[in-house]
Amino acid sequence: MTPDPTSLDRLHDLVVPPPTPRWPLAPGWNWVLGFVLLAALVLAGRAFIHWQRNRYRREALAELARQEGALADPSRRTLALAAIAELLKRAAVTAWPREQVAGLTGPAWTAFLQRSTGSEKVNVSFGELLETSAYDLRKGTALDDAGLREMIAGVRAWLIHHRGEVPEGRAGSC
Repeated sequence: MTPDPTSLDRLHDLVVPPPTPRWPLAPGWNWVLGFVLLAALVLAGRAFIHWQRNRYRREALAELARQEGALADPSRRTLALAAIAELLKRAAVTAWPREQVAGLTGPAWTAFLQRSTGSEKVNVSFGELLETSAYDLRKGTALDDAGLREMIAGVRAWLIHHRGEVPEGRAGSC
């Protein structure tokens, strides 16, 4: 060996420290994970409440699909129209207080349907048509298939897009 400090004989391998363990985490990360878990639970709870409050919409849309099948048969058309008119009123009574909705008929009912959509895109001309055709046998059977499809599309759009406030204890079926 040479006494020269720059000699290559004095070199040796570098000592690498052991890798940092991934667990347990630092205390700050425990707080972050706890906050993320709490936020996920709150969001899941809110989503569940929203899903429960809209149960009447899902049930009304399923009933509308059943009545749509009955509309195809001309002998059951009038009964199906009456059932759709009733379904629409039940959905409205579920979403708003009974005192505010139950007594509405005629132009007031149609105006309520338009106000409750919150959108000008939803055509609510079906309100008057349903009200009259459900009780006038001649008008109910005189509707053509295109008119029925347009009416069903309007009812479906109203059921999907209306903006009602469901009271806490009334999120049940319509």
